[in-house]
Amino acid sequence: MAKLASNNRQEVEESKTLSKPRIFFGLLFLFLSVVFALSFASYLLNWKANQSQTGAMLDKSIKSSNIFGKVGDWLGNIFIFDSIGIAAFIVAFLMMVLGFQILKKNYFKIWKTLSHSLFFLCWLPILMGAITKGNGTLSGVFGNEIQEYLASIIGDFGLWMTLLAAIILYFVLEFNLRPSSIKNQIDSIKDKFAPDYDADEDFEADKELKEEPHFENLKVTSEVEAPKAETFETIKTPNQTGFEAPPVVAESPINIPVKKDLEPTGFSFQKEEKPADNIAFSIEEVKEDLDDSERKAKDLVDKHGLYDHKLDLANFQMPKIELLREYGNEEIAINKDELEENKNKIVGLLKNFNVGIAEIKATIGPTVTLYEIVPEAGIRVAAIKKLQDDIALNLSALGIRIIAPMPGKGTIGIEVPRKNPSMVSMRSVISSPKFQNADMDLPVVFGKTISNEVFVADLAKMPHLLMAGATGQGKSVGINAILTSLLYKKHPSELKFVMVDPKKVELSLYSKIERHYLAKLPDGEDAIITDTHKVINTLNSLCIEMDTRYDLLKNAFCKNIKEYNKKFTERKLNPENGHRYMPYIVLVVDEFADLIMTAGKEVELPIARLAQLARAVGIHLIVATQRPSVNVITGMIKANFPARAAFRVISSVDSRTILDSTGAEQLIGKGDMLYFNGNDLLRLQCAFVDTPEVEKIAEYIGEQKGYASAFMLPEYSGEETTSTVGSFDPNEKDQLFEEAARIIVSTQQGSTSMLQRQLKLGYNRAGRIMDQLEAAGIVGGFNGAKAREVMISDLNSLESFLEELRK
Repeated sequence: MAKLASNNRQEVEESKTLSKPRIFFGLLFLFLSVVFALSFASYLLNWKANQSQTGAMLDKSIKSSNIFGKVGDWLGNIFIFDSIGIAAFIVAFLMMVLGFQILKKNYFKIWKTLSHSLFFLCWLPILMGAITKGNGTLSGVFGNEIQEYLASIIGDFGLWMTLLAAIILYFVLEFNLRPSSIKNQIDSIKDKFAPDYDADEDFEADKELKEEPHFENLKVTSEVEAPKAETFETIKTPNQTGFEAPPVVAESPINIPVKKDLEPTGFSFQKEEKPADNIAFSIEEVKEDLDDSERKAKDLVDKHGLYDHKLDLANFQMPKIELLREYGNEEIAINKDELEENKNKIVGLLKNFNVGIAEIKATIGPTVTLYEIVPEAGIRVAAIKKLQDDIALNLSALGIRIIAPMPGKGTIGIEVPRKNPSMVSMRSVISSPKFQNADMDLPVVFGKTISNEVFVADLAKMPHLLMAGATGQGKSVGINAILTSLLYKKHPSELKFVMVDPKKVELSLYSKIERHYLAKLPDGEDAIITDTHKVINTLNSLCIEMDTRYDLLKNAFCKNIKEYNKKFTERKLNPENGHRYMPYIVLVVDEFADLIMTAGKEVELPIARLAQLARAVGIHLIVATQRPSVNVITGMIKANFPARAAFRVISSVDSRTILDSTGAEQLIGKGDMLYFNGNDLLRLQCAFVDTPEVEKIAEYIGEQKGYASAFMLPEYSGEETTSTVGSFDPNEKDQLFEEAARIIVSTQQGSTSMLQRQLKLGYNRAGRIMDQLEAAGIVGGFNGAKAREVMISDLNSLESFLEELRK
């Protein structure tokens, strides 16, 4: 009641704030809807007489029978007779809906109502035309002409089948009608109106069917008594298989009082032969067998409802589409002269090299036009593929790329950059129905494909993304496009970001959404991590969070985070046992090469571990670099990042490093990219989102009420802080300390990874041994990606040194 009262007060306040022009136009459209509806109704009653009067509007001697006079006749003639027949009433209805919408009375869903009305504005006149065959005015000129045209093409039967198929398809799409759902509705109606169960009817049915009924799952509760003096005889009848059927008891009709109304649906019982003087049985409803935990969860749901993870920020408003800039007309302009010129050049060049073409067609994208050619029989694909440079020279174009053959097609593709590319803005792809209606866990919209279709992918299924590209080719814009997509679709309770920005300027704008979307260490000052040492601690903290989540999934008997959160929402998991709603965590690293240079294996190993295991618990990685070399993107990294996004790179070697194939060096820059997810390369034009747009989104979110602080990751104290550096105790040294020292001195390489390989140790133990070696003075301090300096030159000196330590 309180909620209803508050809604009423809100409506009153909104009505007070309506401007006078808004009230005027709202009431005007409501008035016109009434005028139109009454005029149409009055016109239909006397349309033959009224039609002849519409041309004499100013003649006072001619009287009209329409309720609104000659104006009503004129409206009826225009909307009914000359156009859409009785479907004109839909126009009056739409005017009423528009009036309510202007007055902010949302009695109807405007876009849904408009789509339904447009369908019936087209379908209803044609139906009336098919029914009346043009006689009368119910169909209007539109309905009559269309039905005659269709009937002449597909015949009367085809016309009716088309109309029937259209209305069936409309209801199927609108109400999601499926045979299974229709059957369930019919069964529920039958159950609702089914007659009460009567034991006499059951016995009579047995007598007619002459078969033993099988009712297997019915238990009995109500007691029934039969009359004592009745005569029964046993009848043996053959069944359908030819064998003798069980005896059926035939009796004279008896009335058995039943204390409880019984429904035959869902019940079954078994008949037993008993003495004729006393027949007693009971019927027991089969109840759902629930264990204690499920019963408690059901009681909690009945009492409190499902757990709402959005409740803490219930009034949070998702970013509005108006925050993104509109760049004007983004439609693709077709330059026929350019298409014809390129086609002639391609055909002429291939002909000069004795490559015949049977067919050629073009697909125009935002920045690139794809020419698909079908070579003549006997032409080898390799003969066309090796002409890539010749075609680029002949077309005077940058970035010619040949796809030979095109996957799933019997054609060869030649991608040619357009002279006047079109802009693909973030607003256009965010507002697209494909993104707005995307049923994905973590929907990401990259931009548009070469066929001008919006491309949306699910980060949760990638499950990790590796991005690379030379400086200034759109890599940072691509990261912003991914983050913007997620901010427009996910509530703060469902998603957290861990942002690593060694350059310190690319991701700093997102610091304003710290209390909504960001995660950090408990002792971290800034949520945007820029210090290398803090990056190592954060990555190891994420590994601890991953292990904790796996323990929770194991205890909850769930395979992934989606099942776990569903169970928690249904209150089947007790928070007192450590269970909690788990948001997705997305780790974003803007410049991975800098981390590898400064930290090396200390960064690579936890990232590889997260990439291998973290998918099921909702932790996903986006790693970007402008230097896709093999010492940065190692084999371990590539093996765990199946999804790759490549912007323009300098050489084909870099393209092979990131994509395992060439092609990225042929891109034209400015957001032109190749996307690979284990199948085929897909060329995309990345959507452009400018820095002011990102800033507006961050400010809009940051100004709203957020959580008390950022999402806290588990506390992690690095091995360096608990090591024995500076306070070496020979009594606490590792058992492999001396053997590790000999390996270090003999090779003159102070490397933790080498100790791992030589001694077959884990990273943590090898790191502790290296710290003990440093504390003892055998190796120098930590030196970034370089190996530590070895302080002892030979093994003899080492043995003397170890002898001193043992004393």
